[in-house]
Amino acid sequence: MAGVNKAILVGNLGADPEVKFLGSGTQVANFRIATTENRVNRSGEKISLTEWHRIVAFGKLAEICGKFLSKGKQVYIEGRIQTRTWEDKDGNRRYTTEIIANQMQMLGTMGAPVEASASEKEFDIDPGLPGSDEEVPF
Repeated sequence: MAGVNKAILVGNLGADPEVKFLGSGTQVANFRIATTENRVNRSGEKISLTEWHRIVAFGKLAEICGKFLSKGKQVYIEGRIQTRTWEDKDGNRRYTTEIIANQMQMLGTMGAPVEASASEKEFDIDPGLPGSDEEVPF
């Protein structure tokens, strides 16, 4: 039986996406989102627990993220969890865990909603969303 690797997050961007091009010419966007869970602890005190998540998008999805996302915006992300390891310049083993996004939807009240998804070879904007044909330049 095959495993399932799927992450679904709704959170707010901590900063504007950082968009770059790989040596192959593929566009990549990196950004972080915060998810916050509100709880009541054993003493009845309300507490908020915030977790930060590294998000990576490639290709057309990266382009859309770079154009439409900015610090503070609420966003829905679907993707898969990936952990990368490498050695730093001092020979220490380092690692990072990221969500490789394949779907993004802007949430909140500012502007018309934009939904985007991508695989390695395709990219979609939902034509049923108001304003999507006019606001997305392709």
